[in-house]
Amino acid sequence: MRKLSRATSVTIVGIALYFALAWGADGLRVLTSPSYGLDDVWRAQYVFAIGRIFDLTPVGLIKLAAFFGAVKVAVATVCAVHVLDRLRALVFGKADAEILEGGLILVVLISIVSVGPAVWSQNAELVREATIELMLAAIACALCLIERGRAPQGEKTAVTTEFAATPRAAPWYSPFR
Repeated sequence: MRKLSRATSVTIVGIALYFALAWGADGLRVLTSPSYGLDDVWRAQYVFAIGRIFDLTPVGLIKLAAFFGAVKVAVATVCAVHVLDRLRALVFGKADAEILEGGLILVVLISIVSVGPAVWSQNAELVREATIELMLAAIACALCLIERGRAPQGEKTAVTTEFAATPRAAPWYSPFR
C-alpha cells in the first residue's frame, strides 16, 4: 500500500516535471519569438486551423498564438508549483493535487485542439506528440484520483450538502423552507 503511494507520487511528479519543462520551453519560445511562434508552421498548425474556423485576421492569429503561448507558460508554472509542493510535502504534511488537476485539464484541452489539424494535414509527428501529452495528462489525473481515493477516512474532505443541515423528518423538497 505504501509502495503504491510512493510510486504514484513519483509518477505524478515526473509527469508534472515533464510538462513544466516541455511546455515551459515551448511557451517561452512562442512568447519570445517576434511572430509569436507562427514562423514554425508545423508547430503552429492548430493556431492556423482555429484562425481559419473563426476567420481571424493576421493580427487575430498573432493574438491567438500569444494566448496559447501564455496558457502553456501558465500550465508549466502550475506544474512547477506542484513539483515544489510535492517536495515540501516530503518534509511537512501532504501535497495538494487540485492545482495540478486544473493545469492538466488545460493540457487536455490544448492537446485535443492541436491534434485535429495535425490529423487533417497527416502530420504523424504532431499527432504522436499531442497524443502522448494527452495520455500523460490522463495518467496523471487518474493517479491523482487514485491517490485521493486511497487517503484514510479521517483525511478525506467532508462535503456538506443541504440535506445534512435539514431536520430528520423534513421532506426532501419544500420550496418555502
